[in-house]
Amino acid sequence: MRFFKFANESAIWRRIALCLCVASMPLASLAEPRHAIAMYGEPALPAGFTHLPYANPQAPKGGTIRLAETGTFDSLNPWILMGNPVWPIFTQPGLVAESLMMRSIDEPFTLYGLLAESVETDADRTWVEFTLRPEARFSDGTPVTIEDVMWSYEVLGTKGHPRYTAVWSKVETMEQTGPRSVRFTFNAADRELSMLMGMRPILKKAQWQGRDFGRSSLMVPIGSGPYVIDKVDPGRAITFRRNPDYWGRDLAVSRGLHNFDVIRYDYFGDASAMFEAFKAGEIDVWRELVAARWERNFDFPAMREGRMVKSEIAHGRPSGIMGLVMNTRNPLFADWRVRQAMIEAFNYRFINMTLTGGKDPRITSYFANSDLAMQPGPATGREAELLAPFADQLPPGTIEGYALPEGGERAIDRKGIRAALDLLGEAGWTVQEGELRDAEGRPFSFEILLNQSGSAMRTSAEMRQIVDIFVQSLRNLGIRPTVTQLDAAQYVERTNNYQFDMTWYERGLSLSPGNEQRLYWGREGVAKPGSRNWMGMDSPAAETMIAEMGHARTHEDFVAAVRALDRILTAGRYVIPVSYSRISRLAHRADLDYPENTPLYGDWPGFMPETWWQEERK
Repeated sequence: MRFFKFANESAIWRRIALCLCVASMPLASLAEPRHAIAMYGEPALPAGFTHLPYANPQAPKGGTIRLAETGTFDSLNPWILMGNPVWPIFTQPGLVAESLMMRSIDEPFTLYGLLAESVETDADRTWVEFTLRPEARFSDGTPVTIEDVMWSYEVLGTKGHPRYTAVWSKVETMEQTGPRSVRFTFNAADRELSMLMGMRPILKKAQWQGRDFGRSSLMVPIGSGPYVIDKVDPGRAITFRRNPDYWGRDLAVSRGLHNFDVIRYDYFGDASAMFEAFKAGEIDVWRELVAARWERNFDFPAMREGRMVKSEIAHGRPSGIMGLVMNTRNPLFADWRVRQAMIEAFNYRFINMTLTGGKDPRITSYFANSDLAMQPGPATGREAELLAPFADQLPPGTIEGYALPEGGERAIDRKGIRAALDLLGEAGWTVQEGELRDAEGRPFSFEILLNQSGSAMRTSAEMRQIVDIFVQSLRNLGIRPTVTQLDAAQYVERTNNYQFDMTWYERGLSLSPGNEQRLYWGREGVAKPGSRNWMGMDSPAAETMIAEMGHARTHEDFVAAVRALDRILTAGRYVIPVSYSRISRLAHRADLDYPENTPLYGDWPGFMPETWWQEERK
């Protein structure tokens, strides 16, 4: 089994410190064109670098990689809210539609020029200007123009997904400043905006003339990326083919990437069917998320015969959050004591032993496994200063320190049940004739909504097993929730419109959190459909911490703001968290390979399949 890891526990964060070591120095004025831009200090790679450190410039080109997704799709436009789109177009950076800049997954907060040959901004980052490379071309051979760039930004900002419209509201002006240059001036003090404006997909304006961009469609989009969409079997499969005339193949940021001639994604009804297809050799890569399954489920012929192998890839990214989210739009879950009662009733220790053998650690906060995570005990220093003005608004434990209950080894955790009953009693709920009711006799009733296709992290069977154990525990409180499983399309429709009480929730987080946090937790998402604020939180404290992250001029102030936000989210008791993995586990076809230099983010979009290749047959 191939296994890459860093030399010791602190090596990952030494790498981050190396990238940010100049953050304490006075910020250089960037009022001149540069090849890259960093949130703090200087980019790790100087102008004239030859390739990204996690790419292999000698990687052979050719071959096919077959990947898979669960669910289905009915749209090739992932940049709007409507429809159930093909997500690889969006999640694989620059696969089809490129942006002006691209993220380095070996640095926490740095962008390098892609469509743009240079970026320019002032010391306060009140504006940013990009200059297009003259050689940039769409896949049909036509040039990428400033007109295409400006149209793309405007249509995404006015008709696109909320992830785009929220940032667009902070743009005061967009103006062409030269034959290949565009400048954005901001109406808000937010240092991250200069970077976010470099990360929007650039689409071909002429293709969309006379078409409604805001409607889902199976029209194949024209982009400038290394791949074009070759074949589409709606809802079942999509094939991307490498463009031999890709304009950017010789760029330093592209060298060693985009090695496969063909990338195919097949869609399966659920993860169990997908795993069976992997065992049968119908797909080439399986990402395993549960340690116990990694140990017991890979003894099958293809693995024993060496046609498949197992690789473990270290990473330094945060755990993110995964588990059952409670929708506070429902008055039932508006009280933090009720949410804590649900957490107490969820016997994590027993569930973890049952499902994973207790191998994986529990998510203890949204940014666990990173330097951005809240620390045990009370907040101190700058973190405490940021939280102090909101002390009377925050749930207990936010400032003083909060930890999840451990749970018990048996199915019924009596300690947790007692704690839950006490909290529910304080909130006005008591058990009456075997059923939990309020003072007016109304029952404590809610629905747990599940996607029958599963999720990126859990199969539908695993989610159902977790929920079934939880439901059994709730019966000891006099609570009998309804469990509803829907197909992918119905599930997306209901969750986009927050029509659920409790559901499965997954949100990956990075080492460079910023404005996207408003889409995840911001108050606008309480009523506006399509945000990731499924819990419906409306927290002035969280809004302030997100703003402070954007205002921070030093790494230390940035970390303090993120840790304060982490406290607000965790002690808000919005999600009942489960486990996560500190490594990425990939089982794959034996002739597929990847660079030995593992990037900071590990197995992250931008690593697989971008950096992988197929070994030449002998």
